[in-house]
Amino acid sequence: MSSHDVPEENLPAQRDATAGAAGIADDRNPFTDPGPPPHEQRIQDVDERAAKRSERTVALLFTVSVLATIGFIASYVAIDVDAPVHVWPIGLISALNLALGLTLGVALFTIGAGAVHWARTLMSDQEVTDDRHPIEAPAQVREKAYADFKQGAEESRLGRRKLIRNTMFGALTLVPLSGVVLLRDLGPLPGDKLRHTLWSRGKLLVDMNTNEPLRPSGIPVGALTFAKPEGLEETDSDFQIEIAKAALMVVRIQPGDIEDEREVEWAYEGIVAFSKICTHVGCPVSLYEQQTHHVLCPCHQSTFDLADGGRVIFGPAGNALPQLPIGVNDEGYLEALGDFDEPVGPAFWERG
Repeated sequence: MSSHDVPEENLPAQRDATAGAAGIADDRNPFTDPGPPPHEQRIQDVDERAAKRSERTVALLFTVSVLATIGFIASYVAIDVDAPVHVWPIGLISALNLALGLTLGVALFTIGAGAVHWARTLMSDQEVTDDRHPIEAPAQVREKAYADFKQGAEESRLGRRKLIRNTMFGALTLVPLSGVVLLRDLGPLPGDKLRHTLWSRGKLLVDMNTNEPLRPSGIPVGALTFAKPEGLEETDSDFQIEIAKAALMVVRIQPGDIEDEREVEWAYEGIVAFSKICTHVGCPVSLYEQQTHHVLCPCHQSTFDLADGGRVIFGPAGNALPQLPIGVNDEGYLEALGDFDEPVGPAFWERG
């Protein structure tokens, strides 16, 4: 008789009866929980020689990982970056890339394969059932979790299988060296290059538009002029690198409007020179507001006050624009009195 044939008032009783019989083995109840299947022991559980073979297999995989990592490092050092090798059906490829890919792939794969084989053949595979419990963890639950952890550590056989433990630690220790070796491609350390530009005492300020040396009379109040050091030409192979550090903003401000005392000392008749490179991410600062003496970086709106030492008044920049001390030579041209007092451009951890 189906549920459709049972009177509605009798349906709750039928459901209760079905629920009560859910856990009983009954051929008439399709929802019976058969329980976990009987545990089947592995050969490694009953035969120590089979367990030793599995142990040696895992150790072999970890040892191969160690050798592959050493091969990765050796390939990186010994194989020329331009050396080709023919691989069918791809054709000519970089021998270095092929060697690095194969050795690193083998190193990582054999660690994983060794861990999987260890878990499947030597660690305990006894099925454990546990009742659901509330989310909170009372003291007895924490004690049980600690006990389960200790039991799992013992069943892993890590202390007993010393060959596996030692080769695994060796493989896991050497694999990170692959990443350390790759740091070589970052190139030599910059040293103090970030702290110096082409500016030095006596270098003339050259207008970047006219390519002519600047005179004080050629800079009216409120005008913003972009300058570069003399001797730096656009045809130079390193022009882009050097101009990215040495680009200069030159502006004349009424001396009475300058708030920073050192800025007055490094200026000439109200003409001040600041780095054009934003101290946030290195964009060129180019928007000048004459009334407030503020310059704006168009990339992220960092704003600097050229009348107050180039300090940051808005935006993500973390440092003021470095100022270049300037004067006038015997011929009446503006010249640098030295280099910037601070590194130009974005901040770095050794700045200050």
